[in-house]
Amino acid sequence: MSTVTATPNNVFEQLGITPVINARGNNTVLGGSTPSARVRRAMHDAERYYVDMQQLLERSGQMIASLLGAEAAYVTPGAAAALALGSAACIAGADPDKMVRLPDTTGLANKVLIQAGHRYHYERAVTVPGGRLVEVGDASGTTRAQLEAALDDKVAVVFFPAHLEGKPGTLSLAEVIEIAHGHGLPVLVDAAGRVYPLDNFRAYARGADLVAFGAKYIGALNASGILCGRRDLVDAAAQHGFIGFETTAWEKSIGRPLKLDRQTIVAVVTALQEWLETDHAARLAGYERRLNALAAELEGAPGVTLSLVNGDGPAPRVLRLAFDPTRGRHDAAGVAKGLWSGVPAIAVGRDGDAIVINPVTLREEDDGVVASRLGELLL
Repeated sequence: MSTVTATPNNVFEQLGITPVINARGNNTVLGGSTPSARVRRAMHDAERYYVDMQQLLERSGQMIASLLGAEAAYVTPGAAAALALGSAACIAGADPDKMVRLPDTTGLANKVLIQAGHRYHYERAVTVPGGRLVEVGDASGTTRAQLEAALDDKVAVVFFPAHLEGKPGTLSLAEVIEIAHGHGLPVLVDAAGRVYPLDNFRAYARGADLVAFGAKYIGALNASGILCGRRDLVDAAAQHGFIGFETTAWEKSIGRPLKLDRQTIVAVVTALQEWLETDHAARLAGYERRLNALAAELEGAPGVTLSLVNGDGPAPRVLRLAFDPTRGRHDAAGVAKGLWSGVPAIAVGRDGDAIVINPVTLREEDDGVVASRLGELLL
């Protein structure tokens, strides 16, 4: 098996850790993202001086809101943190007497409604400040009548995971907003990776009361995100954050563990500017070219069906390798394991009986390594 030798000063080598070529995408457990040269320069500039962090958060939020067309925005240490702070804002607002009680929400409107068909891996983020997740509907779906009936005086917010929009049996985001607003209740959207196309990115930011994005998807750091939306709710969320604990809501906010450094905040603003200025047609054409070249290298592998298919978020197209284990050397699990066992390890996505190559986090200089290792396993 071919290997790539790390340089003597490689920090992962010093720690005894296997480096990873990431062909899976902006995956949290792999480090999320690699900031561009422009973002790294901004972070370096931010290191020269210290700063009033409250002022930095306020000004960065104003700039982000302007870029996205939202009323207000606040930088967070990831999309899950944005969901937790957004949920806290909906439950307790900026009321110090309520804030200090969290996560004890006894007697408060603390229900966070979610459609039955929208249950998913990251839903627990909204329960961190004491929200009580309540499912609406059943296995057959959720109707308007069911959501209407569930909107009692104990509901704080309706929660909507954007990546599940259009799932059969579920109400659309537009329908959920209409129904919730008819009862004077806000809608919190998890739009973590929904950063492309740009019109959709901005539409989420303008549409719901609160929207959470993962900034790793736009080239900021792994532990960075954006909460944007209604000014009153974003301002309340900021009071629940680490800066609120240190300033106006001294020792009352639950978000003290959700601290940010100045470099991260500057990175989010710079990455967003760069993302919105990027020639995405050229970016996607480059991915398409690289994936086609990789597919050509593997053409003819026994039991393997190669296809470029629609992806999600920053990678609208990915390369899918489906396996017929009766004809080939390995099944999908065996190929993924073989790729992961080398040095450097190669991480790929899984899709049933297939593996998926995502070009967003795959450095172009590593394309040949991936092709070579796949060839060893398949040909």
